[in-house]
Amino acid sequence: SSSKWYSGPHREPWPCHGGSHGAGVGSALLGYIGIDTIIEQMRKKTMKTGFDFNIMVVGNSGLGKSTLVNTLFKSQVSRRSAGWTRDEKIPKTVEVKAVSHVLEEGGVKMKLTVIDTPGFGDQINNENCWEPISKYINEQYEKFLKEEVNITRKKRIPDTRVHCCLYFISPTGHSLRQLDVEFMKRLSHSVNIIPVIAKADTMTMEERQEFKQRVRKELEMGGIEFYPQKEFDEDMEDKSDNDKIREAMPFAVVGSDKEYQVNAKRVLGRKTAWGIVEVENPNHCEFAQLRDFLIRSHLQDLKEVTHNIHYETYRAKRLHENGGLHPVSCNDTQESNL
Repeated sequence: SSSKWYSGPHREPWPCHGGSHGAGVGSALLGYIGIDTIIEQMRKKTMKTGFDFNIMVVGNSGLGKSTLVNTLFKSQVSRRSAGWTRDEKIPKTVEVKAVSHVLEEGGVKMKLTVIDTPGFGDQINNENCWEPISKYINEQYEKFLKEEVNITRKKRIPDTRVHCCLYFISPTGHSLRQLDVEFMKRLSHSVNIIPVIAKADTMTMEERQEFKQRVRKELEMGGIEFYPQKEFDEDMEDKSDNDKIREAMPFAVVGSDKEYQVNAKRVLGRKTAWGIVEVENPNHCEFAQLRDFLIRSHLQDLKEVTHNIHYETYRAKRLHENGGLHPVSCNDTQESNL
């Protein structure tokens, strides 16, 4: 049979042979179909609706949590003043404060919620100080579940679930505190924990490397799984990418929202007596690695692991406990927005 030629937009002419032979191997009979446009369709839809990202910061006061989050998102998204003023007393118990902002870049809208935990680890007795945090995380799952099991559900359930918890480790150079181990052990099964070493410019490069190795070893010995968790790697490519990230964690970071001139370039940095620590310079600290991992490569995955693993675990437990809380149909949960 004679060959037909099809020339789609921006494509080379493509020979398409009539006849049935070869149909089994998916040979094209009439040229370009357009399946590849589904990606563009999804992109357009997502850009219209925008999406939510909820990040929690946990650690002692004075570790630069707010500054780091502001540096990550290049805006004043966490507004707490640096340090406590004389009138402002350290909260007697852990408070949980959520602040939301809409950020836009390249036409993509993101509703970012930063959940701060002032008072964590600042008391003389820090017994059970993770409880208000655990309660907050579960309350958000409960809120989502209640919406999901309604007979008349919202087309798009507002997502307030915590997608990521940045846990700030003090740059002591010694070892993790008992509180760090306890917190991560108790919460690693209900939220994605990403440990970071704060204010890394207070240590030399050698001290930093030794401390990172020690922290990794202690996390391993404590059986603490942090994000990206090994058991959720989907394929070999995922595993090899995530292994590299796991070997580099916890990232030793420095945050700053102040700009300085270095070699005729404006950079974010911290000025010291002996020079400027450049936040985005990989030779100075690992902020750029953390940012790329958190925002540019794994943000969607953080949302998916929250929905498919942590939330599903909570949901199964609740439905098991409460026989009357049945969803309308078991396939319905797939529709909820990731």
